[in-house]
Amino acid sequence: MFVKATGLADPLVASCLPLNVATVKPGHEIITQGDDGDNFYVIDSGKYDIYVNTDSKNRKLVGNYNDEGFFGELALMYNMPRAATIVAATDGVVWGLDRQTFRRIVLKTAFNKRKKYEKLIEGCDMLKSLDMYERMNVCDALSSQTFKDKERIIAQGDKADCMYFVEEGEVRVAMLNKADPKATSEQEISRVGPGGFFGELALVTRKPRAASVYAIGPTKCAVLDVYAFERLMGPCMDIMKRNIDNYESQLTAIFGDKTNISDLR
Repeated sequence: MFVKATGLADPLVASCLPLNVATVKPGHEIITQGDDGDNFYVIDSGKYDIYVNTDSKNRKLVGNYNDEGFFGELALMYNMPRAATIVAATDGVVWGLDRQTFRRIVLKTAFNKRKKYEKLIEGCDMLKSLDMYERMNVCDALSSQTFKDKERIIAQGDKADCMYFVEEGEVRVAMLNKADPKATSEQEISRVGPGGFFGELALVTRKPRAASVYAIGPTKCAVLDVYAFERLMGPCMDIMKRNIDNYESQLTAIFGDKTNISDLR
């Protein structure tokens, strides 16, 4: 499980590392916000809550891990105090990698990936509501995909499994008006360029895709899968829900009547 969670090459590599395994009980505080970082942790099993201090006496639950994931890397990567508190919510097992080994093996790859996506996230208005810890976790969860000119990225009516952030190029959003039985061709709704995003509405409404999306020229997108979306994007949910009204206004202007995105099939 450790090898799978960290992306290390194989069990032989893992067996050569100075790993420490710990069994934890509910309520066990594994790392504490403000402390110096000593270890990077990988989850083998169990559920873990993430808390961030709101003031000297209170803290806020901002997310959790469930049987997978890792934490504690921020303090080691940026030589800063712990940015959050991690508390075991159930019985579990975690693996620890000491600071020196972490920096030697993991830091370069993780740092390069985060740098790759930091600029993209900084340019996305929706993600500005995330704190640094949350943004770094989004960086870790993203992966890049490239698309050819006119390639369909999303098909209207499909089940939603991810959302996209445009890194390079441009996409067009088009819709077939299913309320009109005579409609035979899609109409363009909007275009999205670098720093923009799309595909989030179906994840918010838990409905099939409301429109199709096509690449305009060579296009590169960062992809956030549905599981990471549900775990990381809670602070952005209000913004995404407000976007539904904006899209519905666009559809009214194009199709001439009120279209409820959340009811589209």
